Amino acid sequence: MNQKLLNFYVLMFLIALQVTSCSTKKEILYFQDVAEYKETNVNYNTNTLQPNDIVQVIISSALPESAVPYNRIQLNGNGAAGTMMNPQAANLQGYLVSPEGYITLPILGKIKVQGQTTTFLEEQLVDLLEEGKHLVDPSVSVRLVNGKVTVLGEVNNPGTFNFTEQNLSVLQALGLAGDLTINGKRDDIFLIRELDGIRRITHIDLTTVEWMADPEFSKVRPNDILVVQPNEARIKSAGLIGNVGTLLSVATTILSITILLTR
Repeated sequence: MNQKLLNFYVLMFLIALQVTSCSTKKEILYFQDVAEYKETNVNYNTNTLQPNDIVQVIISSALPESAVPYNRIQLNGNGAAGTMMNPQAANLQGYLVSPEGYITLPILGKIKVQGQTTTFLEEQLVDLLEEGKHLVDPSVSVRLVNGKVTVLGEVNNPGTFNFTEQNLSVLQALGLAGDLTINGKRDDIFLIRELDGIRRITHIDLTTVEWMADPEFSKVRPNDILVVQPNEARIKSAGLIGNVGTLLSVATTILSITILLTR
């Protein structure tokens, strides 16, 4: 075979590999229609409690010492939690929501909480304490202490992340995972959610701004899972050439064979 012709084939092969492994601008850029975006109202949804959630319940009263038996957490003289607890301690002193959707409080007993917001539960417990004449001027604080979201796939730091915010956006969750890699498929992020015994999978397109208007799926809920799929360039490179080192090795081998054949 003519040496120039063989070298030409080798060069074309290497160029083809590089072209097929490259990402286009449409695959990489977020919010490509941002110029058309108009102001929209932001809706803040309060998450509802679900089985396996851990909630911190602090009950206080105008007579602080009378509220002590109603709490797992040790209260100070003002009827409030004595010290700021770390997340591990808060989990241990919190109440685990059972598979049936209940928590069991001291003295008050079993309380149905599944499907309720923390605000609604606070009001319900205050009513229960007042109607039962348990405490004088009671107040209740309820907080979810084991909120977590899992981010998998083509992100820089995949894993499970704890959060205490009532409203954490999808973008914030992806930020916790270090953002998408250059090989992440931005137009089809999977959001897997189990709520009230039903599992749903929603597809989110980060190349447009339209999804941000969805009050239900623009925010993550506790126990949500985000999965970032690899884009076409990543899939092609994974199937043929794994990394730059492999590419150089293949190129070196081809050039070596070319030299031997053309001597």
